[in-house]
Amino acid sequence: MLGNLVGSINKERAMIFLVARERGYARQIARFFDVPLNPVQKALDGLEQSGILVSRDVGNTREYEFNPRYPMRDELRALLEKALSLYPEELRTELLVTRKRPRRKSKPL
Repeated sequence: MLGNLVGSINKERAMIFLVARERGYARQIARFFDVPLNPVQKALDGLEQSGILVSRDVGNTREYEFNPRYPMRDELRALLEKALSLYPEELRTELLVTRKRPRRKSKPL
């Protein structure tokens, strides 16, 4: 949807994921969208170099989020939230649900 506007579909996927979940890392985004890891890493690196995203190391993982000092952050988030609202309902629901802790062993799937 915004792939042509932002330069690539992987940049769009990364930013949509971060709008929905606030922060994330490359492998998490690649697994969610079922795409190869390398293009997602390149997209995240490009967005960080342009100042849209910032990253930090959390253990062995590089976690990304929107740069709070980016001058057009609010406008970009509004555009991405509008784009997210146009995604299919099941994808949008899955994006907005974040599981932070593992499932209990005895709990059925």
